[in-house]
Amino acid sequence: MSVNHAPPNALPPLLAIVGPTAVGKTALAITLARRIGGEIVSADSRQIYRHMDIGTAKPTPEEREAVPHHLIDIRNPDEEFSLATYQELALAALAAITARGRVPLLVGGTGQYLAAVLEGWQIPRVAPHPELRASLEREAAEGGVETLHARLAAVDPIAAARIPATNVRRLVRALEVYTLTGQPISAQQRREPPPYQIRTIWLTRPRNELYARADARVEAMIAAGLVDEVARLLATGYGWNLPAMSSLGYIQFRPYFEGQASLAACIERLKFDTHAFIRRQAAWFRRLPNVEIWTPEHPEWQEMALAPS
Repeated sequence: MSVNHAPPNALPPLLAIVGPTAVGKTALAITLARRIGGEIVSADSRQIYRHMDIGTAKPTPEEREAVPHHLIDIRNPDEEFSLATYQELALAALAAITARGRVPLLVGGTGQYLAAVLEGWQIPRVAPHPELRASLEREAAEGGVETLHARLAAVDPIAAARIPATNVRRLVRALEVYTLTGQPISAQQRREPPPYQIRTIWLTRPRNELYARADARVEAMIAAGLVDEVARLLATGYGWNLPAMSSLGYIQFRPYFEGQASLAACIERLKFDTHAFIRRQAAWFRRLPNVEIWTPEHPEWQEMALAPS
């Protein structure tokens, strides 16, 4: 695969490797990065957190030594981290890699992170307002999340149409931005694509194969000590109320640690929720720019899979 046959005055290349959980992004990205002189910028909303290694399926130390990785282990689980912060750090990492004469690879499965970078979202820089957020969250808890969705629809119907009525976090953020600025969040989310020649490779497999691979990954995580990892995080003081601890791979074990469910039941719940997450991811990938869909039969994927490590 070549990414450098562009004219001298063309935009520098940016290669995105995207796809659902357990599809095989890491292996392909590392092989490709080594071949083209690349460095990987993670687009995973959970791998940013330190001490959360097994449940986030972070690249191994050996994989991170083989190819430089960026935006992994950059925050503690109790530290604030916004989409705007991710976008700013990711764009800085891409620019630094390009300045070194190397090729940036944006690799991951967090749809919002990928879209914010590749589509060039102009994200409102509105600092979190804890009291306002708490008030809105209480309203959702007492009157139902539908009340927040209705409020947003009244002041920003475009954002309300984009945000599912079940997504409390995004509804709260949209109402927070409107309340603090007097402007709808949708009007502040312009797009300005970044200065790169973007190529997006969407890795996918048949749905039943993805589910089987995801289930095998869950079992491997359990064998590697995921339950102990969750226990250590709780013992350190990281509570279930943190966004990091409410993420896939961790929150599913809350009933076990609170004595409300067996470990086996929580493991099955994690598999079920992972399948649901895989289904949701596709909606993000198909919107990304310059998408090529690769299945395991794709000649270049096969070539990379057979490449020596």
